[in-house]
Amino acid sequence: MDLTITPTAEKFIRRMVRFGGVGEDAGFRLSVSPGGCSGLASEFSVEAEPKAGDAVVVVNGLKLFLPAESRLLLEGVTIDFSETPTSSGFVFHNPNSTGCGTCSSSSSAGAATVSVSSIQVKSSH
Repeated sequence: MDLTITPTAEKFIRRMVRFGGVGEDAGFRLSVSPGGCSGLASEFSVEAEPKAGDAVVVVNGLKLFLPAESRLLLEGVTIDFSETPTSSGFVFHNPNSTGCGTCSSSSSAGAATVSVSSIQVKSSH
């Protein structure tokens, strides 16, 4: 799978897995689906093991548990993490996307931002 994770996103994901409380072999389950102005809706959780239908994708030593639809949507995408004084969240850079044309002018074509505050964090406890 062609998926890139920036150092900033990698740091965030590693921190979530480390403090997720589900063990050393835990993985980061990222579920991405079409939706919203940015074109992507996302939720994540730290899981002890993948769910049925998930593929385990290892990127820079990180274990990502990705459902089938997420794998399709994330093919060729660069996952970044942005943190500003007013917001923070994942930014998905898709070189094959032209953008939706209805988002704010500050959004660059091919980049979808998903705020951490809008992401549902699920716990396996």
